Amino acid sequence: MTRARRGPVWWVGFLVRAGVALTCVLTVAAAVLLQVGPSSHPLLILAPYLPWPWLLLPAMLSLWCTIWLRPVWRWMAALSVALVAVVVMDLAWGSADDGERPLRLMTYNAKVLLASQRPGGMEGLASEIAFHDPDVLVMQDAGGLPAMERANPGLQASLFGDRQVFFHGQYVVASRYPLSGCRAVRLPFPVEYHERHDFVHCEVQGPNGPFTLVTVHFVTPRQGLLAVRHGGLDGLEAWEGNVMARIEQAHGLAEHLRGVAGPVIVAGDLNAPERSEVVRSLLATGLRDVWSSAGRGYGYTHGHSLRIGLHQSFLRIDHILVSSDIGVQATEVGGGLASEHRPVVADLLMQRRR
Repeated sequence: MTRARRGPVWWVGFLVRAGVALTCVLTVAAAVLLQVGPSSHPLLILAPYLPWPWLLLPAMLSLWCTIWLRPVWRWMAALSVALVAVVVMDLAWGSADDGERPLRLMTYNAKVLLASQRPGGMEGLASEIAFHDPDVLVMQDAGGLPAMERANPGLQASLFGDRQVFFHGQYVVASRYPLSGCRAVRLPFPVEYHERHDFVHCEVQGPNGPFTLVTVHFVTPRQGLLAVRHGGLDGLEAWEGNVMARIEQAHGLAEHLRGVAGPVIVAGDLNAPERSEVVRSLLATGLRDVWSSAGRGYGYTHGHSLRIGLHQSFLRIDHILVSSDIGVQATEVGGGLASEHRPVVADLLMQRRR
């Protein structure tokens, strides 16, 4: 009596099961890696910057392939999809606070210089701002606007309307509520970059009393990421130095915030996801992220201009952080046509300072 041969269908089934198992292992590993938190190893610090939504494609494909397999394989594939969509991609499902008379705040890395070089670029920025109509607007990468105003009278009015405006370097603070005490504060920065970095600190007389507003733009991860992309493991040293510069800046800002009393808002391009030590060091001062608090979805703000993103954002690196005495009624991200960064908008409930 001869043993029946296994046909090609068996090999297809074997490959499908192997693919499902591999996808499940990868998604579980990614979820654990991203949930572990800050790490000292540069490769692990790199993980939150990767385009994780791409992992959803093999997870969905493996789920589709399990139609012909036993239920246990379908459960494994479904687990992979759920882990990617919820844990790996950092899905937020916050809860809005109740209250009246919210203050609308918007932070926007506007890339003004790039916008000024595109036909209709400045009009696009003005349209984005007008659409959200914030009471308080903070902008980064907005240097050169005063000079542009001299060449194009009325430009600032098209962007800021009748808001009171404070300019410093790359920063703009525009507010319908009175501003006072606006000043630049120095941030730590490695001497090899040959640059000066700072943030802007203002007092705002809000609808329910004064609050402190800080806007900041930490050093970009671009150089470090490019070093790894082109140099592989040889670029990790440059990446590690880039990461440490951002962490040092965050610690410097956190130290400043510990000396501030009353309601506080920090808004800007932190160039780091919420899972990073950069943002966590700021949250440790008593702040909370508005998207995690009241957002629904992913809130990605960057990546749509990168080839790897295929015109889809996949990083949440622009943030609004508020102290515990400020409520969050709603939050959203804006459009991605006018800048490489989407703005973040939040309706905040300002409580009276006691």
